[in-house]
Amino acid sequence: MKIEAFLLCDAATNQQGKLNVLGAFDNIFARKAPVVHSACAIACRIRFDRSEEGEHAMKINVIDMDGKDIMPAMNGKINVRIGPDVESNAVNLILNLQGMRLEKYGEYQIDLAIDEGHQASLPFYVRQVPERRAT
Repeated sequence: MKIEAFLLCDAATNQQGKLNVLGAFDNIFARKAPVVHSACAIACRIRFDRSEEGEHAMKINVIDMDGKDIMPAMNGKINVRIGPDVESNAVNLILNLQGMRLEKYGEYQIDLAIDEGHQASLPFYVRQVPERRAT
C-alpha cells in the first residue's frame, strides 16, 4: 500500500472517487491556550495493490508532544475491492473532527496505522499569534 495523500484541512469530500480538499494546513494560531479548534478534517488517500484486496483495520491517533492522546483513537475498517481490469485501487478516507481541544502551544501529530502497522505521521503546530509591533 502507498499513502498518496495525508492532510489536515478545513474540509474534505469524496465525490465519485475524487478526494476534494479545502484549506490544507499545519499551523493553528491562537491568542491563548488551551485552544478549541471548532472544525477540521483529516483527509487520506491510500492506494492498495491487487494482493492487498480485502478488509484492513485502520487506526488514527492524535497526540501531543509528550506522546499523549488528545482524543480517543479513531478505529475503523477499510474494505478494498479491485476490479478485474486494474492492478490497484485508491481509497479515500475523511475523518471530520469537531471541537478538537489543544491544551498548550507546541507540536502535535496525527498517526495513521493500517493492520496495526504505522504508515504515516502528520505533524501540526499550535502557535501563539505574533504580537503586532508598534510603528
